[in-house]
Amino acid sequence: MSHFKEFEHIQVGDTAVLTRHIGEDELRRFVELTGDDNPLHVDRAYAEKTPFKDIVVHGMLSASFLSTLIGTQLPGQGALWVSQTLEFLFPVRLGDTLSVSCTVDKKHDRERLLEVATRIENQWKRPVLTGKGVVKVMPRPEPVSAGGGERLKVAVVAGGAGGIGSAICRRLARAGWRVVIGHHSRDDRAAALVKEIGAAGSEGLAVRADVTVEGDVASLIDTTVRRFSGVSLLVFAAAPPIQPAGLDALSWESIAQHLNTEVKGAFLLAKQIVPLMRVQGYGKIINVTSQVLDGAPPPQWTAYAVGKAGLATFSRCLAVELGPVGITVNCVAPGMTDTAMIGDIPEKMRLVLARQAPLRRLARPNDVAEAVAFLASAEADYITGETLRVNGGQMML
Repeated sequence: MSHFKEFEHIQVGDTAVLTRHIGEDELRRFVELTGDDNPLHVDRAYAEKTPFKDIVVHGMLSASFLSTLIGTQLPGQGALWVSQTLEFLFPVRLGDTLSVSCTVDKKHDRERLLEVATRIENQWKRPVLTGKGVVKVMPRPEPVSAGGGERLKVAVVAGGAGGIGSAICRRLARAGWRVVIGHHSRDDRAAALVKEIGAAGSEGLAVRADVTVEGDVASLIDTTVRRFSGVSLLVFAAAPPIQPAGLDALSWESIAQHLNTEVKGAFLLAKQIVPLMRVQGYGKIINVTSQVLDGAPPPQWTAYAVGKAGLATFSRCLAVELGPVGITVNCVAPGMTDTAMIGDIPEKMRLVLARQAPLRRLARPNDVAEAVAFLASAEADYITGETLRVNGGQMML
């Protein structure tokens, strides 16, 4: 979700572009949503007998991305798509990657209307769709507050269905936050957490999203804004499983997996959320890093440590950049925490690590959640660029 763009700032010639890959999952979801199960679109054996010789993706599936572009980028939040003409030029196939663009051709100031040229190309730069549209740009609403001058309290928790993430969601809900649970594949846990939050008197929303996929992240924030009218807190607690490996057995793919989740995921979410926070004039970002960044890291945890180090550095850079516009960025660094992520670590090793902590135990998810709740509170408004360590004293700096 890009920030709300004022009509006065839009210029003729402004262009926005997004990229979408068309796979079988996208086709299946479109069929489920629309009920259009024309065999030309879904039955390869049937399609092979036609002049097309293979499945042809629904034209309106491709065209729907124009709505995404208009509603999220140009002009963005609050845009109303008034009319559209379409010309379908070339079939879209499964596996195609589409480049969707929208360019402002004319402005009508009195009516706050834009005439736009729309175009979709495949990965071979061949146009598959062109058209003309009219878009109305609504006046930007005033920043939403919770009433009585209080700030909006809407939190997005990436990795919200995990052991630490779910504890964070519960704790924020108790503090009065409306919580969006971003999760990769745990529909059951996320749904149960929404019910739990609702039973406790707050409001939750579960959204399935892969934080490494730009379209998923945009959809996550889109859904949040439509439901709750904004975002004022991002908690990034997503992480792939730890798979210890020494250098001889370590693959670059393992390191890339952590970098993609920890760094790319945090980057994509920030790109979507920070513009909204700029408009509001405030916001908080809290990234969950790790104690492995302090002192000697555990043997064979290279991929995990590299990913967390990238996330920590990214956080400090954001803190410097965003502080002047009222956005704070901090990290919470747990020690070894009693969750499913350490399920493969031998019990003896866990006991040894617990005995090494002055508090004589491992961290619990609630310990981490309390630290996040503090940084999310008004009491931490003057704290940015910091790392709050939650490790029972195992590492003192």
